[in-house]
Amino acid sequence: MQREEDQQRLLNEQEEEESEQQYDESMLGGEQENVGFVPAFLPQYNDDDDERCLLERDQDEIVQLTNAPTSGAALTYCVFYLLGVGTMTPWNFFITAEDYWKYKFRNTTLNGTQPDEELTPLQKSLTCDLALTATISGTTFLLLNAVYGHHVSLRTKMLGTLLTILVLFGITTGFVEVNTDHWQEQFFLITLIIVVILNISAATMSGALYGVAGLFPSEYMTAVVSGQALGGIITALALLLVLAFDTGPSATAFVFFIMGALLILGCIVCYVLMSRQAYFKYYLAGGDKFKVISALPPSHSREGEETGVALEPTFKQVLGKIYVQASCLILLYATTLSVYPAVTVLMQSEHSADHSEWTDVYYLPVVNYLFFNCGDYFGRLLAGWLERPKDQYTTLLWTVVRTALVPCFLCSNSSEHQFLPTLVKHDYTFMAMVVIFALSNGYLTNILLIMAPRSVKQHEKELAGSIMAACLSVGMVTGSLVSLAFVQML
Repeated sequence: MQREEDQQRLLNEQEEEESEQQYDESMLGGEQENVGFVPAFLPQYNDDDDERCLLERDQDEIVQLTNAPTSGAALTYCVFYLLGVGTMTPWNFFITAEDYWKYKFRNTTLNGTQPDEELTPLQKSLTCDLALTATISGTTFLLLNAVYGHHVSLRTKMLGTLLTILVLFGITTGFVEVNTDHWQEQFFLITLIIVVILNISAATMSGALYGVAGLFPSEYMTAVVSGQALGGIITALALLLVLAFDTGPSATAFVFFIMGALLILGCIVCYVLMSRQAYFKYYLAGGDKFKVISALPPSHSREGEETGVALEPTFKQVLGKIYVQASCLILLYATTLSVYPAVTVLMQSEHSADHSEWTDVYYLPVVNYLFFNCGDYFGRLLAGWLERPKDQYTTLLWTVVRTALVPCFLCSNSSEHQFLPTLVKHDYTFMAMVVIFALSNGYLTNILLIMAPRSVKQHEKELAGSIMAACLSVGMVTGSLVSLAFVQML
């Protein structure tokens, strides 16, 4: 009896196995013996994919909202251009009035000013002290703005600094008509204090301007950097006019300072008008910015509570994304400032022995200042049109290749040569070098400043722009220090 039950159980198990096999064959098309892989038309399940889908559903979603108005776009572009002019032009006017400062700190015991008279201690130290105080104060506050600038409102940084610069130029203009011969040391100290405050304000405004320009489309960054180069052209043309009319040092300084004050006043008025435009408000106050949409269903959030929270950028993360562009910008301006203008201003025409008006008066202002600023300006415009290269490492390569021009400038025609040979003897060769150097400086500057905000998310663009402004200043400081060694090498 027991044997019959065991046999019956075995028969049942065999029948079940045969039925399962028939089911599998029917599911696979009856070709089980020929199947080596899962057919492509069957759904393939992956535990990792399932886990990732669940995580994506559980995490917050980041979306970008885009609904930019068109009203005020052209005005915003023009004001950005004007603000770019206003970042450096007032300071350029301040230092271009060199004859005025020499007059203020002259030896008052002599009647008049003789061309060959020995410089006083204040006259000798003025240029170095101005450069040192301006560089240290400006760079320090550009770095501080990059790290802590997001804690201060844009309106405070822009209007506050512009008003401060306007007041400082008013004070400086007033001193033109004041006799400071009997208290030159005190006036020298006041001038240095004005320079420090002026460059702190200009650096803060410049950092804020680069930061906010990064929030806008790339052509607005082009407007800012092109405006800066245009300011250099305006300063060079003003210097040539002064040389042509041969006005006195006080009259020249008065015109320069008034022009600087009027420019700043125009920047203030235009910024106020721009800040009221819908286009400007959109990009500044949340438009086209990434928002975090909470993954929690509406039932989990309180009624009336918004689930969108603006993302907060962090300095370390943003710098990690743009460190190549930042390094390029530092190298670019270290290369430029290492020879311009400290070394190039010492060059002379191949026809300097003729002592003509061109060689003695106009050669350096035209070639060293006007040609360079024009080349820099058109280089920035060209970069805004082409926006090439887009690869950061290609840009780094061109920045490194550009350094080959430095030894060429060091070996150009100059009466100061004591250690280095004169290899570049002809004026046209030197002019071509200046133009190429300027074009590449402007082109790569704009490319890098456009590239950096594009390498980060929307909510990180303003911080990225501020970091790039700080790196630009660091490069200028580095180049200025290197130029001191290069001048001694000549």
